[in-house]
Amino acid sequence: MAEFARLDVAEGIGTLRLDRPKMNALDAQMQREILAAAREADERDDVAAVVLYGGERVFAAGADIKEMASMDYAQMLTHGQLLQEFTRAVASIGKPTVAAITGFALGGGCEVALAADVRFCAANAKLGQPEILLGIIPGAGGTQRLARLVGPATAKELIYSGRFVDADEALRIGLVDAVHPAEAVYDEAVAWARQFVGGPALALRVAKDVIDRGLEVDLQTGLEIERAGFTGLFATQDQKAGMTSFIDNGPGQASFSGR
Repeated sequence: MAEFARLDVAEGIGTLRLDRPKMNALDAQMQREILAAAREADERDDVAAVVLYGGERVFAAGADIKEMASMDYAQMLTHGQLLQEFTRAVASIGKPTVAAITGFALGGGCEVALAADVRFCAANAKLGQPEILLGIIPGAGGTQRLARLVGPATAKELIYSGRFVDADEALRIGLVDAVHPAEAVYDEAVAWARQFVGGPALALRVAKDVIDRGLEVDLQTGLEIERAGFTGLFATQDQKAGMTSFIDNGPGQASFSGR
């Protein structure tokens, strides 16, 4: 039974809940539990979309510094692998994902949010990568995902300085996609996720995979990745159902089976 991270499922929406009081500090146990919950969310047919949520007061204030402070190079070789694996597992959920950010999302907490497809934050949220203030750099994907999201110059400024950004600045630079009142941010994230319940699960999975893989390659290779994904969907029942429904009933009326 997971102690600090779990997947709660209701009406097709999976909530990957971070729950290690008081600040959701991401120790190794919690990282492993997030990894397991992310894989569960990816595999379950009754989960159409996933909300990442740390609770009403905080998303995650970062890695557990007390746990890491005494580690030497040899120990960090192993732990550093886990840091990358658990955020990769979140990023690899083959379904739409949204981070619902309240309070602090710092260091590893920001890196978890960066692994989601989109980010909604509360008006009182603070985000940042303050690892430089500890004499290190982000190690759970922050240097790579942040630069791809907000551009290299902005990412460098944030990582070099270690400063926090508030909700308005996060929205302006593209670090988050929407700002909501603190009491509404989770409900807004769930509402966003709900639109995918009953949707074409295979097409959504392929769309996410093609976009993510295409970002890593040149345009021509990306177009080939797109072509393969596009043509492959013509082997699915959902493609037949979607196109037949469009011809018979117009757009937006299809029922999908996820096959």
